[in-house]
This record gives sequence, structure tokens and C-alpha cells, in this order.
Amino acid sequence: MTKLSKGENTMKNITSDALGAPQRVDRSAFQGDLDALRVREKAHTREGDALAAARRQLPMVQVDGTTRLIGERGGVTLLDAFEGRRMLIAYYFMWHTGHPAPEQCEGCTWVTTQVRELSYIHSRDVTFAVFCQGPYEESTRYRTFMGWETPWYSAQDSLDTLLVGRQVGTMYIVCYLRQGSNVFETYWTTRRGVEAMDNSYRLLDLTVYGRQEKWEDSPASWPQHCSITRTNGGAPDWPPVPVWPGGRPIAQWPRLKAGHSDDLENGSRP
Repeated sequence: MTKLSKGENTMKNITSDALGAPQRVDRSAFQGDLDALRVREKAHTREGDALAAARRQLPMVQVDGTTRLIGERGGVTLLDAFEGRRMLIAYYFMWHTGHPAPEQCEGCTWVTTQVRELSYIHSRDVTFAVFCQGPYEESTRYRTFMGWETPWYSAQDSLDTLLVGRQVGTMYIVCYLRQGSNVFETYWTTRRGVEAMDNSYRLLDLTVYGRQEKWEDSPASWPQHCSITRTNGGAPDWPPVPVWPGGRPIAQWPRLKAGHSDDLENGSRP
């Protein structure tokens, strides 16, 4: 198990003047600008509703419900992954076979970590499951290390069928509909589309410094040092909070701190 370095406990003292900040105004001016922005936010919400309506009305394509997966009970089918529900959301987790935990996909770790409570999804007759693009035994040890409880399958041997026309080794969300024993694909998305699983970045988007990524349209004095979802040791003067050491997906550090083993070769038990 990788040990935490003392950098995890380091606190950096930063004065309020060290970083850029918005212009200071009185409450009335602040509320006026916020009201103007709210008009745009509401328009954005309505456009999102319209896109969702168009998404629901897309045509669908049939897929083979007998396509094989590997789960905790061994070989199963795509149809089995529905767990008796009418719809299935499958997240296709990228996997680097034979690589240790720190080298596994930071983006897939980022979004999968945030899908925890499934009762609301289940109440709408929908199952959520992870379809790993690597071998079951190795990848399920990673699932155990991360403390995930979402259903987990290996789709490694069926990717050419399930992802027909798409690049294997990329993150995807794919949605399915079951009609009896017939299975249909109704929607898929990739790259930033998988942010549908995320809440951390959505919340950060509400803050003054946002996600702190270099691609964001922020003033030059705003902090933009983050490495998306993998720690790299941090910038020399940011952030003024405990800094995780570098070199692995961020969500792995709390698991190590809690005493869980990231050994994917011999098991991931605490």
C-alpha cells in the first residue's frame, strides 16, 4: 500500500490579496447583476429541458440482449444487467490491464466515485451499472479498493459488439431500453457528456474560482493550477488547503488514508 507523505498535512498560508477576486460592490449592485445573470440561467435551464425532450424522442437501435458480460456470479448477459428493470444506464469504464491502481483512469474514477445512491434511479425503473473495459477479477479489486457498491461487470470480450462503430478505450455512458427480451440502445455520450454523473464540478461551477482549470474563461489572476482529476503535487502557492501528494486519481487518497489497500494483484482488502 502506498503511504501518505507529509505533504498531505501541509497547510499553506495565503493572504486574501494573493489571488484575484471580483469587484467589490454594495448589495444593490450585486443583486442587480445577479438578476441579469439569472435570466440567462433560466434560459439555459429551458434549453436543457428542450434538449432532454429531443433526446427522449430519438429513434432506437436493437442490440443483442444475449451479449455476454462477466459479473460477480460469472457469465451473464446484457439482459441480466437490467436486474428486471425496464431501463439500463451503463458506464463504460476505461481500464489499463496489468497497471497498478495509481495508473488507472482518473476520469472514470472521478465520475464513478460520485454515483452512490441509486434508489432514486431505481424508483424510475432504471438500473445503473459499470461495464469495465478490462478483466473482471483485476478491475473488481479496484472497485473494492474504491468502496464502490454499484453493479460491476466486465464487458472486455464484448466491446466490439456493445460499442460498435465507437472507439474502444474511451469513456462512455450508454442508455438501453428493454421490451420483454428485446434490448435497444436509445442514447450514448462520451467525453464531457459523462459529466452527467458528476456533482463536484457542477458545484464548483457555482463558485468564484470555478473548476480552476486552465481551459476556463477566467481572469488571468484566478487560480488555474488543477490537473483535472489526477493530483500532480499542486502548484507552489496553491491551494491554501491540505495538499494531497501527486501521482494518482484524487479520489484514491482518502481511501489510502482510511487504511485500504490498493493492491490489485493480490486483492484490495483493508
